[in-house]
Amino acid sequence: MSRRVAENHENSDELKDEEEEYEVQDLRDRIKSSRGSRFNLIKNELGLDGDDSSILRRFSRQSLINGVKGLSHGVIHPDNWWYRAWTKFILVWAVYSSFFTPFEFGFFRGLEQKLFILDVVGQVAFLLDIILQFFLAYRDAQTYRMVYKRTPIALRYLKSNFIIDLLGCMPWDNIYKVCGRREEVRYLLWIRLSRVRKVTKFFQDLEKDIRINYNFTRIIKLLVVELYCTHTAACIFYYLATTLPASQEGYTWIGSLKLGDYSYSNFRDIDLWKRYTTSMYFAIVTMATVGYGDIHAVNLREMIFIMVYVSFDMVLGAYLIGNMTALIVKGSKTEKFRDKMTDVIKYMNRNRLGRDLRNQIKGHLRLQYESTYTEATVLQDIPASIRSKISHTLYFPYIESVPLFKGCSTEFINQIVIKLHEEFFLPGEVIMEPGNVVDQLYFVCHGGLEVVGIAEDGTEETVSQLERNSSFGEISILCNIPQLYTVRVCELCRLLRLDKESFTSILDIYFYDGRKILNNLLEGAPRIKQLESDITFHIGKQEAELALKVNSAAYHGDLFQLKGLIRAGADPNKTDYDGRSPLHLAALRGHEDITLFLIQERVDINIKDTFGNTPLLEAIKNGNDQVSSLLIKEGASLKMDNAGSFICTAITKGDSDFIKRLLSNGIDPNSKDYDHRTPLHVAASEGLYMMAKLLLEAGASVFSKDRWGNTPLDEGQMCGNKNLIKLLEEAKVTQLTESPYRAQELTDKMHPKKCTVFPFHPWEGKEQRRPGIVLWVPTTIQELIKKATELLEFSSGSFIILSEDGGKFLDVDLINDGQKLYVVSDTHLT
Repeated sequence: MSRRVAENHENSDELKDEEEEYEVQDLRDRIKSSRGSRFNLIKNELGLDGDDSSILRRFSRQSLINGVKGLSHGVIHPDNWWYRAWTKFILVWAVYSSFFTPFEFGFFRGLEQKLFILDVVGQVAFLLDIILQFFLAYRDAQTYRMVYKRTPIALRYLKSNFIIDLLGCMPWDNIYKVCGRREEVRYLLWIRLSRVRKVTKFFQDLEKDIRINYNFTRIIKLLVVELYCTHTAACIFYYLATTLPASQEGYTWIGSLKLGDYSYSNFRDIDLWKRYTTSMYFAIVTMATVGYGDIHAVNLREMIFIMVYVSFDMVLGAYLIGNMTALIVKGSKTEKFRDKMTDVIKYMNRNRLGRDLRNQIKGHLRLQYESTYTEATVLQDIPASIRSKISHTLYFPYIESVPLFKGCSTEFINQIVIKLHEEFFLPGEVIMEPGNVVDQLYFVCHGGLEVVGIAEDGTEETVSQLERNSSFGEISILCNIPQLYTVRVCELCRLLRLDKESFTSILDIYFYDGRKILNNLLEGAPRIKQLESDITFHIGKQEAELALKVNSAAYHGDLFQLKGLIRAGADPNKTDYDGRSPLHLAALRGHEDITLFLIQERVDINIKDTFGNTPLLEAIKNGNDQVSSLLIKEGASLKMDNAGSFICTAITKGDSDFIKRLLSNGIDPNSKDYDHRTPLHVAASEGLYMMAKLLLEAGASVFSKDRWGNTPLDEGQMCGNKNLIKLLEEAKVTQLTESPYRAQELTDKMHPKKCTVFPFHPWEGKEQRRPGIVLWVPTTIQELIKKATELLEFSSGSFIILSEDGGKFLDVDLINDGQKLYVVSDTHLT
């Protein structure tokens, strides 16, 4: 039991030490990198700790340039240990100067030897501080970046406090004596009160130090403020009494003062501290407005000063009361920060987080405290429309210059800008690690980062540097793959963050810009080339998904959505996995408005899907006559590679309405299937009287023969349907009556003649003969000659066609099926 108590005691001591370890400093509050980043080098240069040689070996020359930014040229970092010690030293002199200056102004006309030496030492210290200010790096108030260049540092100090600081170091006491003790010169002593700002900054830092009780710090600060005001007033009261001629000193508040039996008529002979105490008493009772009547103003200028002093005291009293009230009520910005820091430290102690991680967390809390103007809560009460304008003003120039968005539309970039969140990161922080799932896209406004990979020997190597207008995380988000590299902060960064959900939702609307972004990735840095296959696959996947969305809008008749998709960059000719275009689905569903819109977008109206169906065929299949008429009017046709098989199959199903629509929209009733069977063959063989009648009315031939030489009449006779046989016989007579040559014409049309053409004279010897070609016999002899000479590669000239007997053909009708022909030059006969 005692052992457990001892262990608990040790743990509690450790937690207590950890809770007290944190003292709020500047933004770079001893932050270490979790991966040993270049910030260790900066830390070493600043003199914090670490071995020079070991750190320098870990980083490249580029890291040194980016991390140190001119420290080698004599620039001092505010976190340098000896400069921090100097600030403590100069603070002591600032406190001394702030209190002694009013005291010197009121009670001395020339300093004593000891005080003069002390004053000279103080002014020399402040002169050294002025020199150091010209070499002190500072943090930019807008970007929070450290500025290490000598010229901006010097200009900044020259424009701010240089003149006042320099005048404060002047030996005004000596100047006063040299100028013949002119009283006006002594008023310049008050310039030294500008050093109070160092004391003020000390109290501001002290308030944020969670090791010290906040209420105690604030009370001490308020007491110091009150003491300083009364001290200054006391010195001025005494000054008013001593600046009158000696003959009139009795006509002052202290010269006429009498407390009991004691008189101050010769007050210059009284002890200094007694005079100072009397002045402080007068100042305090006047400030508290409790005046007992024992001390009061005597002459006019004392009355004027007391009126001004009491008026100031009312403001000071309100300030003191207000601050005391705030201590009881709580809720100040600093106190909220302290409470939050305390809770976070308790959490870190309970979970025993490492020191590096603890420092990063505490540094981020301080950063949030210093840059609360970037928080969304500042703008939460402003309308969304105004917030979007603010975001556009602040962020649009950065996003527009990002290479990832090169060529993207302004509307797309505007949508991106609205969704951005501003964040700051301290040096050494790792934002992304390899293997992690990324759900944030970052853009660099200010600062620098490095992309780190693992070399073959297992050590870290810098892949690239990320500077202003760079982006990272886009590959993982767009391609849905884990992060490939470590992204680490090299110097304080101001980043713009966009979450994956917002980014993808914007890309779902602006498809054209999404493809631009992916193409920009492919054209990016060499390190992205290895991901070309992944990006290309993602582009194809995105286009397939987009085609499905367009087809879905066309299928459901959503004209508004379809217009939006196409205007956003969608291709209306893009097909889905079955080769179906939006026009296919609009025709299938009978959406006349969608069909008209797609035609106006100049889509291919005769496009075929994987199964050979055209939009017109889809409209005919589903009885959408108005859409069919619209497509035919725009030039659509029913040309199909297997029209005969298709219509023969439709005949067997017995759908007369469908057959009527096919025939009325121009399909050939004499189309043949793979067995050379026409639809009339099928209707006759199946005994489909109505189908045969429809086909005959559409111009089907009863003389066409199939592979086995059977005509539709032969098929009807085998079927045995008497009505059908009669119909076919009547049709045969009718077709013969209408045109004696019609039967043969139709037969020839269904069975075109072929011939073999040889490139030599039929009477030439065997040694001069060459292979010929087999051709279908065209409609004219001129077409046959032209086609034969082109295929046989004859030179230019005039040619004729001969038979085997040497006869010249003048008409193709004289050529028999399978006949041998000879093409020769007409000069060959002469």
